[in-house]
Amino acid sequence: MPPGAPPTPPAPAYGYPQAGGPQPPQPPTAPGYGYPGQAPAPSSYAQSPQPPSPYGQQGYGQQGYGYPGQQPATAPGYGYPGGPTLPMPAQPVPGAGGGKKINAQVAIIVSAVVAIALIVGSGIWYANSGDGGGGKKDTASSGGTKGGKGDDKGGSGGTSGGGEKAPGDPAATMLFKVPMPPVKKDDNISVRGSWLTDKAYVKTGASEVSGYDLDKGTKLWSVPLPGPVCEASRFATEDHRTAIVFQASKEDTARCDQVAAIDLVAGKQLWKKSVTSGDYQIDFDNVTVSANTVAVGGTDGGAAFDIASGKQLWAPKTSDTCYDAGYGGGPKLVALRKCGGYDDPQLHVQTIDPVSGKVISEYKMTQGIEYASIVSTEPLVVAADVGDSAGDGSGISDFFSIDNKTGELRTRISAPGDDFAADCEGITRIEQCSGLAVGNDRIYIPTEEHDGTAEYSRTNEIVAFDLATGKQTGQRADAGDGYTIYPLRMDGNSLIAYKRPPYDKGGQVVSIDGGSFKETVLLQNSDAKESVDAETGMLPEYSEFIYADGRLFMSDVYADVSTPSDPEYLALAFGRTN
Repeated sequence: MPPGAPPTPPAPAYGYPQAGGPQPPQPPTAPGYGYPGQAPAPSSYAQSPQPPSPYGQQGYGQQGYGYPGQQPATAPGYGYPGGPTLPMPAQPVPGAGGGKKINAQVAIIVSAVVAIALIVGSGIWYANSGDGGGGKKDTASSGGTKGGKGDDKGGSGGTSGGGEKAPGDPAATMLFKVPMPPVKKDDNISVRGSWLTDKAYVKTGASEVSGYDLDKGTKLWSVPLPGPVCEASRFATEDHRTAIVFQASKEDTARCDQVAAIDLVAGKQLWKKSVTSGDYQIDFDNVTVSANTVAVGGTDGGAAFDIASGKQLWAPKTSDTCYDAGYGGGPKLVALRKCGGYDDPQLHVQTIDPVSGKVISEYKMTQGIEYASIVSTEPLVVAADVGDSAGDGSGISDFFSIDNKTGELRTRISAPGDDFAADCEGITRIEQCSGLAVGNDRIYIPTEEHDGTAEYSRTNEIVAFDLATGKQTGQRADAGDGYTIYPLRMDGNSLIAYKRPPYDKGGQVVSIDGGSFKETVLLQNSDAKESVDAETGMLPEYSEFIYADGRLFMSDVYADVSTPSDPEYLALAFGRTN
């Protein structure tokens, strides 16, 4: 399978593992992986000389991914607080399965199709940590941004304390459609990555990154690339700079071994780098941005660069005894590190300084948890399928709320796959999870679809869990008959969510108050057939959604053949008429 190729469409059951999906990473060839030796000293990083730089002052404000800015509540103490808190959604049953696209005729029978969003992420090695670092061990049993500032508007605002205000009239129309780039028959090209600035909607295309006018969709600028984009950071800096991984050519043999920083305002490539291990150029599976640092890597190693200059900040050491499975970026930089024997690894969750690579805190998960995903870096939340107990391929059976200052476990939340519809890939794409938002020291999760009150209707809800206690808050946002609701991000204290519509209606964007859970409609898309057909062709689980300032942008992550009878679009934009 060529780099960036899409996964095989999912089997009929929701969340069933992809036959063509990524395989578990092989142990790196560098000496020491799986060797249970002593950890290197914290200062043993391979890094370039530079002036001191306090963590957290590199360009991200306090408002992290879905986080409203306040500090987390006082941790209730290390360990798992009693038995698991089992969710109690209303009449949950597994959702209907299906492929990436759905037409209106099929939608008459099945109101929504759900599937797994697979976004690759793997990590970088760095020299501090092995088994040491004083991390706390889990001994409990199972129970694009618009600006940056840590806000996750790069790839996907409420009315309470946020920037998104209730409109006088939420009615919206389709602003523009970006056509799918030409693709050879039976070919697919990765087009991952979308961001928003004050002036442009930025989207990767077939071997390019382009900026489009927010209202008209006219192309403002384009950065040509020699090959397709393999991976893109979901985060950008405050001054709208981000990073991508791409191929050096369009040949089938080309690998994802190039990393570049892109200025999303000026519309230009700032620099391009590759990393070698001996005579071999490293393939990158993961790229993220935290503060002014680009962290990139794969199972064979990686590096960190200054996003403005391209200067290398730190890199793996060949004497390292652990392996970084991947990274989470945004307001903080978190590594998911795999140590110990290959047959019995242990995952370490490490908050690290993005400039020096120094470990700030470390939490050790129970041995036997083979894969995990980073949902949020502040507050720090990790998802894992403990003992392969999720049973639905979602990669989630439990969430771990961790104090990233001390490395202590705050609480552990049971989230059975039969009840909840969120997904984390967890094997190689460590940072990417769909259907989740974190804020107000809570995690917001959609339930699985279930029967609605109307005949043949399907629906679901969003519920909230407290990240300090692990218990449900009792809050619930209903999608309504025929609709399914999907968290996008936070805006201040409120949750922004998308309501996928039935086959004959336009979708909605709503703000859900963090306290009362009252829903306010921010955007109501048109019921016109052309608009509905285009909108329902973009599934939130597969596509990239961004909502801000009265506009909703949807985009695909793979380019494939488009025909007049079955049109496909690279991106869609909807906006309020007033």
